[in-house]
Amino acid sequence: MRVQILTAIYILFLAVGAFGQELDLADAYFKQGEYEKAAEYYKKLSGNKDQARLIHDNYLSTLYKLKDYDTAYKYVKALIKNNPNGIVYKADLIQIIDMSGKTAEAELEYNKLIEESAKIDAYVYELQNFFYKANKIDLAIKLLLTSREKSNNPTKFDTQLARWYLFVGRKDKMLEEVFGYGQRSKNFSYVQATIQDNIREEAEIEMLEAMLYAKIQENPNETFFNEILIWHFTQKQDFARAFIQARAIDKRNQLEGMKVFELAGMAYTSKDFKNASRMYQYVMDEYPGGDFYIAARRWLIQSKEELIKNTFPIDKADIKDLLSQYNKLISELGIGPNTMEALRNMALLHAFYLDEHDKAIEILETAIKAAKVNTKFRDQCKLDLGDIYILKNEPWESTLLYMQVEKSQKEDNLGEIAKLKNARLQYYTGQFELSKDILDILKKATTREIANDALQLSLLIQDNTGLDTSEVAMSEFAKVDLLIFQNKYDESIKSLEVLAKKYETHSLADEILWLKANTLLKVNRVEESVADLEQILKLYQFDILADDALFLLAKIKEENQDDKPKAMELYRQLLKDYPGSIYGAQSRIRFRELRGDFVN
Repeated sequence: MRVQILTAIYILFLAVGAFGQELDLADAYFKQGEYEKAAEYYKKLSGNKDQARLIHDNYLSTLYKLKDYDTAYKYVKALIKNNPNGIVYKADLIQIIDMSGKTAEAELEYNKLIEESAKIDAYVYELQNFFYKANKIDLAIKLLLTSREKSNNPTKFDTQLARWYLFVGRKDKMLEEVFGYGQRSKNFSYVQATIQDNIREEAEIEMLEAMLYAKIQENPNETFFNEILIWHFTQKQDFARAFIQARAIDKRNQLEGMKVFELAGMAYTSKDFKNASRMYQYVMDEYPGGDFYIAARRWLIQSKEELIKNTFPIDKADIKDLLSQYNKLISELGIGPNTMEALRNMALLHAFYLDEHDKAIEILETAIKAAKVNTKFRDQCKLDLGDIYILKNEPWESTLLYMQVEKSQKEDNLGEIAKLKNARLQYYTGQFELSKDILDILKKATTREIANDALQLSLLIQDNTGLDTSEVAMSEFAKVDLLIFQNKYDESIKSLEVLAKKYETHSLADEILWLKANTLLKVNRVEESVADLEQILKLYQFDILADDALFLLAKIKEENQDDKPKAMELYRQLLKDYPGSIYGAQSRIRFRELRGDFVN
């Protein structure tokens, strides 16, 4: 008995070994494109029913290459006979009918197979994969929709359908499935990621917005689609329209202004101070007894402050009015955690806009005392003191303060800000090598804004100093930059006019024009600013400052010269000529607003 068993095992071992050798040969011929030789071996191996799966895909591909559809048909028919529930084999057989030219017959058979498979999920998954490999995505969609219908489950296979609709370019249908799944599972990240990855063209964005508005109308008691629309608008920096949706969520969920307050903070961080002001004012007006009233009041003054500081020329009467509002806030609330930032802002207004440096220092020292154990706020005030000492032409005091904060906050973003301020101070005073050493470290800063600022200043120094160029031009340029930091605009403009002529062919020429254009705008010499910007676009349209110049020129046409048609033309030009510009989102919003697309 033992001898018989061993003999059987030995024979089986030889058979398996022979099968393996022939399979290797068949696969080798297949890979080399010698399909006739491969077909001979695969045909011989196909007689082994238990090993059919090992040769199936390659054997069929070989027969397709040889256009031997009769052999393929007989081979698959035999497989189906042995595996009557083999859905994929049935699909293979229909594909053979299709490839042999009987398209109408194949279409009928595919429909029958879909009807048969749609009732059993395991069959659906198998057939779906077959259709994907065969590049028959329309049939995969039909299969899933049929299965959905038979199950009486309107959300079945929604994520799979979303993927297939994307494959065939039906992004409207894709979004319908994505929205359905997102709403049901409250999976915001899935919906957001799908939109971010796949909705980019203007027509697609308009379609997305229309669909979201329709969903909001259809589901008035559901905030999911409002939240997605808010997220979408904030991605585009379109806070005006995000505000409308945030108001709706606040009212519906009785949030007492929390949603609008949160959005206002995002608008402020994105430097959209106009809409931040509107939102903070709304919170104050609608919820005067709410938890966010005091904070909204303080941030409203700060938003107005930023608006005034970024609207040129700056009116000192507006600055004094802001100081009056801050004083009123402090007198009502007292000096404490809710008013420390107000004190700090007052100090900076006195220092930078009224030239009252000693008054500013006195207020900051009061704020530092009020901070007590709040070391971060105290160190922020120290950075402000450093800036004020630069205004007073006492750079050594500034350096000491910056270094103190850098040491105290080395694990915090504030430490990196201190480093950047110190690097800029070294640049102002002509210590370019030291400045660049600090900036090169900051290129890897944790905050993207700091890293970008460091990179820009580092490149400016690198491109205009070193072995191949004299540092004289850079030193003169840095001194003018310092004058602008000190708000000595008239003096800086005169110096820049001299530099523009003196260094007309220098690598700094476009930087000089850019700095001059911005400074002229600050003193309301708009026409001269426009001339410099147009010069940049004429002479340096392929350089790094071109899109900056074009966006600023468009803003001037819109805001200062009230030339809306020209502004629209320039925004459109920026979108066309500089598609990767950081000003793209704002240009698109401003263009559409000027065109009259939005009615709030």
